[in-house]
Amino acid sequence: MNPDAQHHDRILILDFGSQVTQLIARRLREAGVYCEVWPFNNAPEDRIRAFAPRGIIFSGGPASVTEGESPRAPECVFEMGLPILGICYGQQTLAHQLGGTVEGGHAREFGRAVVEVTGECIITQGVWAKGAKETVWMSHGDRITVLPPGFRVVAQSEGAPFALIANDERRYYGTMFHPEVVHTPHGAALLKNFTHLVCGCQGDWTMGAYRAEAIERIRAQVGKGRVVCGLSGGVDSSVAAVLIHEAIGDQLTCIYVDHGLMRANESDQVVATFRDRFNIKLIHKDASELFLGQLAGVTDPEQKRKIIGRLFIEVFEEEQAKIGGADFLAQGTLYPDVIESVSATGGPSVTIKSHHNVGGLPEGMRMKLVEPLRDLFKDEVRVLGRELGIPEEIVGRHPFPGPGLAIRIPGDITREKADLLRKVDTVYLEEIRAAGLYDAIWQAFAVLLPVRTVGVMGDGRTYDQACALRAVTSTDGMTADVYPFTMEFLTRVSARIVNEVRGINRVTYDITSKPPGTIEWE
Repeated sequence: MNPDAQHHDRILILDFGSQVTQLIARRLREAGVYCEVWPFNNAPEDRIRAFAPRGIIFSGGPASVTEGESPRAPECVFEMGLPILGICYGQQTLAHQLGGTVEGGHAREFGRAVVEVTGECIITQGVWAKGAKETVWMSHGDRITVLPPGFRVVAQSEGAPFALIANDERRYYGTMFHPEVVHTPHGAALLKNFTHLVCGCQGDWTMGAYRAEAIERIRAQVGKGRVVCGLSGGVDSSVAAVLIHEAIGDQLTCIYVDHGLMRANESDQVVATFRDRFNIKLIHKDASELFLGQLAGVTDPEQKRKIIGRLFIEVFEEEQAKIGGADFLAQGTLYPDVIESVSATGGPSVTIKSHHNVGGLPEGMRMKLVEPLRDLFKDEVRVLGRELGIPEEIVGRHPFPGPGLAIRIPGDITREKADLLRKVDTVYLEEIRAAGLYDAIWQAFAVLLPVRTVGVMGDGRTYDQACALRAVTSTDGMTADVYPFTMEFLTRVSARIVNEVRGINRVTYDITSKPPGTIEWE
């Protein structure tokens, strides 16, 4: 646990394997409540008591309570006198473990559903009125058929007669629906009632407080040691670097390895922002000839990634050796990385984050890790970045892959192709920003296709390359939908590209969602 969390009210979320458990944590954080997600099977009583939560939430999960080996909450949580909220599977195991009955096989309810509010409780106070019908999001195949002693029904649906249940005396509540997803319109307010009204949380978890506490924590960890940070120009490493610099000043050195596959002017922006604006010691290594030379003729995307990852490590090690090494390595590890490394479904342990997904830094570097963002979600990192005064063009930047343009150029890579793609990408993003759409899109980029097509420009025939444009909406990158540009917008962008970028004579728009496609092309 982050020791600074002791200064704030805390909620513990026990994870039973739901794909949306992280959303519970995000909703609570948005309401100013610090929380952590622990696997249900890694929550011994002494650890829970040390965490000292004000309340506990049981997440959903894919199992069925009716199965003999299905997960159960630690029995100790029912002896601590703490408020409990069970969601979906969490509600079912709560009911089962307290003496109720859960049955399967006849209560499938997936997607939007309507619940009738038949009663009142503190969870619904000021949010749902008795007698109202409310939209929620369901995802269950089992249901409670007999309530445990002391519980009553507050809301019901066609497939879930116990859609919301309450035991006010013990402060135990359960929802068959998922309040954490946006498809339950008032779900965040219901969760806030649990944390604030039931558990008594103050909602004082802010990025201003986090900034001050993190600075003290960094100083205590590093002391007089030296820290090196691999800077990519992305949101995570940028915020980590500025925060660490605010804590320890010139004890931090950032190394920016330019592989020649960044977007237009990004390298200049990184240098100007960190060296000039924040006065951070920055080593800018232009290794583009090395990277492009070793990528020449390579067409397999995985091979491209491995080459870029290996070269990054080699160049990074070489540069940090020049400054005499360091005691600590700074990384922009985020809380989702931490959660996934100890997931309830047994995910692999992640000890060193791959450098923007291209290859891990070697254990032989023997440096201790400084990870000042490991308690934060991506949206919180952006808020912290603004708190630190980092320019919006960096804080609000779309995700950008570590291999850069290498995986947006299917086939072999040359400097000429990279330059051509940079020009296309610049026009595309200019138009997106001019239309006021940048912040509504998760990620937008252009792809240079390994295809030549016939075209007509003026009175002449052309035989030039085609490009594809991609734009998606998403919340976490795990799934994505195509952004619905108007034909007017796409026509305008296409006209600019073919008129301004010599070498492109055809523009396409990728309308594939994820799944079945991926966001990137390689």
